[in-house]
Amino acid sequence: MAIAAAAVIVPLGLLFFISGLAVNLIQAVCFVLIRPLSKNTYRKINRVLAELLWLQLVWLVDWWAGVKIEVFADHESFNLMGKEHALVICNHRSDIDWLVGWVLAQRSGCLGSTLAVMKKSSKFLPVIGWSMWFSEYLFLERSWAKDENTLKAGLQRLKDFPRPFWLALFVEGTRFTQAKLLAAQEYATSQGLPVPRNVLIPRTKGFVSAVSHMRSFVPAIYDMTVAIPKSSPSPTMLRLFKGQSSVVHVHVKGRLMKELPETDEAVAQWCKDLFVEKDKLLDKHIAEDTFSDQPLQDTGRPIKSLLVVASWACLVAYGAYNFLQWSSLLSSWKGLALSAVGLAIVTILMQIMILFSQSERSTPAKVAPGKPKNNSESSEARRDKQQ
Repeated sequence: MAIAAAAVIVPLGLLFFISGLAVNLIQAVCFVLIRPLSKNTYRKINRVLAELLWLQLVWLVDWWAGVKIEVFADHESFNLMGKEHALVICNHRSDIDWLVGWVLAQRSGCLGSTLAVMKKSSKFLPVIGWSMWFSEYLFLERSWAKDENTLKAGLQRLKDFPRPFWLALFVEGTRFTQAKLLAAQEYATSQGLPVPRNVLIPRTKGFVSAVSHMRSFVPAIYDMTVAIPKSSPSPTMLRLFKGQSSVVHVHVKGRLMKELPETDEAVAQWCKDLFVEKDKLLDKHIAEDTFSDQPLQDTGRPIKSLLVVASWACLVAYGAYNFLQWSSLLSSWKGLALSAVGLAIVTILMQIMILFSQSERSTPAKVAPGKPKNNSESSEARRDKQQ
């Protein structure tokens, strides 16, 4: 991490981790004392707590880096966002797709009740991963034999969720890179499938399970497609911390859960066909540099995240000032050494957070080597065994 970048990242990291640990502590207390008595009360309180933490990252996008997120959606879908339970499926194009989703959720009024299916290692990330665990995110090991029951139990727990929620599912299973695209293209060619150009081949078992267990209480699927205009650099966590702007285009199409097929095989094919449509939509975006089939919606830039970060900054600064006066921490070599260690830990944690978000370091999609289609075991089964 360059010195100039560290000069910005470390203060932001201190604010995020100190305030985040305070949120985690309150979440833990509520989990132990309130959740056993009333799960709905706990969820309502946790919704506010999670939002107080996530808004700092929304501020990073909106106000610090000034990332411009342009939403293209029909008026009906746009007006329903945040007013109903929804399963959100999206291509995994950039390192901050999850953050883009949080920004849209904040605009829709459901940031604190936004959930996602994540890889298991995410929950061990200090502050952010712990808060996700308290917020009932679903964590999977990418092995269907281990994940099937975990996913089923997690989805069933959402039946009595007290507020409209979004559950995000990246069915490609990993972030998009050119290397992963080449692997997907080779696999598609060997299996006689449509060869992707802008997306990866979806892994459908998680999606089929989600539809099977949620269709009775989740009315909508939000089909989101993320694209980066040619004139804009791709957004990354490091660029955000440096205050460097980007533009992100998001195409949103609302689909009714009740219109999906009934059988698992048909739902899986529906998902595959949807990603073939996404591929064509992204081809059109590359040609036109916009999503011309839907109107551009005004999402604004709410001041709420700015107020929350300013409030956190004042509270943390006031607390730090009083603590330093009380402890005389900076008046001795031992205190200075402890302070230096603390700053080093924050720097390392921020570096881990940045590296964790990078697509080049994400777990690659595992696809089976190409085999003839008439092999005794189906291609879908081979792929799922290797996930």
